[in-house]
Formats: sequence, C-alpha cells, structure tokens
Amino acid sequence: MRKTVHRHLGKVVAGAAIAVAGTAVMVGITLPGTAGARETGGTSGSPTSEQAAQQQGGPAAAPQAGVVEEAPAEGTKGKGLDPLTDDETERVEQLAVNRQLLNSSENVEGARGPQRLTVDIAEPEAGELDATNAPRRAVVTFYDYKSDELVTKTVNLDTGKVEQTTTQHGVQPPLSRAENVEAAQLLIADPLGADLKADYKDATGKELTSPDQLQLNAAIYRATPGAQSAALDKCGEHRCLRLFPKVKNGPWIDARHLVVDLSARKVAELDRG
Repeated sequence: MRKTVHRHLGKVVAGAAIAVAGTAVMVGITLPGTAGARETGGTSGSPTSEQAAQQQGGPAAAPQAGVVEEAPAEGTKGKGLDPLTDDETERVEQLAVNRQLLNSSENVEGARGPQRLTVDIAEPEAGELDATNAPRRAVVTFYDYKSDELVTKTVNLDTGKVEQTTTQHGVQPPLSRAENVEAAQLLIADPLGADLKADYKDATGKELTSPDQLQLNAAIYRATPGAQSAALDKCGEHRCLRLFPKVKNGPWIDARHLVVDLSARKVAELDRG
C-alpha cells in the first residue's frame, strides 16, 4: 500500500519499496518501508591540509632555509591484513595528498583538495602472498571535482611512500556520505526542491532546512543520449546522483524525478512522461 500525505509532485511514499527504473545506475540501494533505513556513504571528511611554515625575516635578514614537512606520525599500527586503524587511515590521507594534488583539486563543496571516498587495506602483491613480513599497504580513492577524475593511490605504510597512482575519467564509484549531504543541501536550496520541502512539512509539520533532518540514500545517475534534459547530458562525465530521502523515523519522499549534478552544482528534472 502507498500513502500520500498531499499530492505534491514529490509525494511522500510509505510501505513498499520504490522501484527505480530509467537510466539511474543503482549502487546497492534497497528502499525498505518506513521502519528503519540505513544511510549510504562513507564517513565524510576532507583530506588533511598539508602543514607548512614560513619564517619571516626583516629587511636585512639573510634568506631563510626552506621548511621541510615532517612525515606523519605512525601512531597505532595494525598487522597483516587487519583493517586499518584510525591512525593509519589518517596517515594514509596525509601521505596520499601531496602539495600538487592539494593545490590542483577540489572537493564536493568546491574547497581546495580532493574529496576522499574510501581508504582500505590493500591485498598483498602476487610475490608476497606467502611472505610473513609482507609490506602493509593501503589504497585510498579520491574524487577531484575540478577535473572530474577518480584518483587512486596505493600507499606503503611501512615506508611511507606512494607506490602507485592512477587517474580515471568517467568512472563513478559509490557516493560518500559527504556527497549525499551536499546533494541534499543543493536540492533544499534549489527551487526544484520546493516539493521535497512541502512533503517534509506535510509529514512532520516542520520546515525542512537542513540535510540533517533526513536519512539519505543515493544512486549514481548516468545520462543516456536524448533521454533526458540537455542539462544532464554530461552526467557520467560529471558526478550526478538521484536522492532517495527519508524523513527520520518517518516515510520516504519520492524525489526520483530530480537529478543533482554535483560537478556543476545544479539540479535538473527528468522527463516524467
């Protein structure tokens, strides 16, 4: 059974899961009933800013030597293929985001530095499978919103060196929580979010002003030539998504007809015909 509070275009949906069709690429999304919903996306967090210092001398002061950044402290370390510790995760980010990447990239909010997506322990290389002292490595992925590229780095935690870097264009991995939150913020602020806000008020009696008031699932959206508004033709090259918002402790709100282009920071509507 489906229940609508008022007949806004957004429609509040309770009961059965919403069946998603069209050109959306679903990333493990299941929409349950009104009871209990998990939010998708990893822990948000921007890459750690590089630490720099500059000595200021007087007019007659001799030139100062360049300041060399210290390597991040190792902190608590895991063993073998154990999950990364919090200290290791932080260290991997610091090692992976060098000065060039920090200054040339942007995160989902448009700030300096790439958007972190995942940090995971890496599998041993082929020749190290039986080694008892194989190096402990981590793989970290970032999305650079300035160039619309996925950046993957493999970091050797024993040596502190970045051993491999790959850059891919047009690859759209699952979304992080930070990206879901930013998409919801853009939708709430956009005129096309009026129905979402109206449905939220119908369901709760309160104004929707912040993504914190919602539980958020999302799916990557890729454009199909000629199948949607021209405003969405770059989705796939751009990082675009459809949101599946849920009132906390309440019903789902159907916003499937809306697509948020995080790269362009715009919202567009799909043809509902």
